[in-house]
Amino acid sequence: MLTPMLASLLPLFLLFRISFCQYSSDQCSWKGSGLTHEGHTRDVEQVYLRCSQGSLEWLYPTGAIIVNLRPNMVSPATARLSVCIKPSAESSGTNIYLDRNGKLRLLLPEQDQAQGKVHCFGIQEGALFIEAVPHMDISRRITAFQYELVSDRHKAGPHLLGASCQPCSDTEVLLAVCTSDFVARGSIRKVDQEEEHSSVTVEISHLYRQKTHVFVSGGVRVRTWTGRIKMPLECGVRFGEAWMGCAPRYKDFLRLYHEAQQQGTNPCHVDTN
Repeated sequence: MLTPMLASLLPLFLLFRISFCQYSSDQCSWKGSGLTHEGHTRDVEQVYLRCSQGSLEWLYPTGAIIVNLRPNMVSPATARLSVCIKPSAESSGTNIYLDRNGKLRLLLPEQDQAQGKVHCFGIQEGALFIEAVPHMDISRRITAFQYELVSDRHKAGPHLLGASCQPCSDTEVLLAVCTSDFVARGSIRKVDQEEEHSSVTVEISHLYRQKTHVFVSGGVRVRTWTGRIKMPLECGVRFGEAWMGCAPRYKDFLRLYHEAQQQGTNPCHVDTN
């Protein structure tokens, strides 16, 4: 592992995630109402979410919806992704199942949702089938959760929490370029140790993508950005705020990216010029 002093001298390729309808403009989140199902409670609406993370909010649930989590990339490596969902403390009114070829497996019953625990499953295990539980008064029922796509070995669970975090594999780095909320080239300038995480100050020389303004421009004449992100001390899924994901040295990223490009296995394109 790089010491903070050494890391500050090396150009890094930084990939981060942030966990923040109808669909949102980027189709990362969806918000709907069961009132549109009234009189058609047997209808099942298909919902498609195409980002590495986002949220769903279903007000006054009636009938059922199927939530398809399909990232915007084509690669065999996506089969190794897992989906983690974290229900809100007020979530109620439905049972959440995994639906694979019409076969349902209960993932999260209504009475467990208010605990707010993270539940993970392989993306190949199916879509989410969310079915309303009959209640006399649906006006106080809202099903809401955040979701995030993660590599199999980073998903949350009792056997992983507290485990030491390993560097991203080559495949995970290439997937992170396509699915992360932040993709940037830069250097670590400062690391502050806090009780449950490290706070990292980074200086960015090339900002490929960011969904929210975590990194602030130095001005029109200065092509740099700065910002602070968090680095977990333990492995596991973190919802909310900006957390560091993969951070290979930039020259190592270029090597594996060009190798994958020659082999035709890149899940998406990145302008490395």
